[in-house]
Amino acid sequence: MKSERLSFQDEINRNKMKSTLLIACVLVFFIAFGYVISLALDPGYFFSIMILAIILSVTYTIISYYNADKIALASVRAKPADRIKHAALFNAVENMSIASGLPMPRVFIMESEQINAFASGRDPRHAVICVTTGALQKLNKQELEGVVAHEMGHVANFDIRFMTLTAIMVGLVAIAAEMFLRSLWFGGEKRDNGNAGAVLFVIAIFFAILAPIATQLIQFAISRKREFGADASAVKFTRYSPGLRSALIKIKHDSFSQQDVKRYPKAVAPLFISDPFRKKLSALTSTHPPIEDRIRKLEKM
Repeated sequence: MKSERLSFQDEINRNKMKSTLLIACVLVFFIAFGYVISLALDPGYFFSIMILAIILSVTYTIISYYNADKIALASVRAKPADRIKHAALFNAVENMSIASGLPMPRVFIMESEQINAFASGRDPRHAVICVTTGALQKLNKQELEGVVAHEMGHVANFDIRFMTLTAIMVGLVAIAAEMFLRSLWFGGEKRDNGNAGAVLFVIAIFFAILAPIATQLIQFAISRKREFGADASAVKFTRYSPGLRSALIKIKHDSFSQQDVKRYPKAVAPLFISDPFRKKLSALTSTHPPIEDRIRKLEKM
């Protein structure tokens, strides 16, 4: 019996919906945590914590957002691709730009034997795509177009913007929790509600410990959904799922050295099409879905 075929458009819509629901969960955590703190602490402490958390998280994340492409490229020492030397790459990017209807992104190369690539930039007009030298050496035309199409999928789906919003929400929870716990050392005033107040204070401490962990796990889940969405977008642009599927198979079996891995800063690793460190993480703590799962989905498209 033949397996049921998957529609790439349904996959894109489904993963966008799941991502939105997950970020709504982060918002719920933030509101619930704020509510518990407001019940446990003096109102003055509560508003101070929340206002400072919002200012710090939003300021830091917005600065990073507007400089995302520069930070990512500088961290991997990427260089602008040469139109003549890297003609195959430029052809792939131009083809996928036409297929997606997106502006032509700036194209960069990073030295690495790994097959990998990433996209960055706050919107399609400021997008960049960076591909490793290993990808250019080891991928054929269809596979390279599949990888480029995946990265163009991130651009088309505004994943940098979406993950920035996620980072703001997760940052709000983490900073608020940290400030609340630190305030306990400096005599943060509890509300005088007797035994009920003591219980609320314990619940607030529990939330302060649990909420940042829970929201971080949700952020990882959102990242995995965006990868699935970019895979489906690649099929939409290329109309040829075997290209990306074959590239992922090569990535799965690609050899790499520890020396080569040192080229990848941990902060930008989630941007890449596959985890450059090949960490053996649980399904909850990984920023990328298992390559096997991605290959299986592509086989059905």
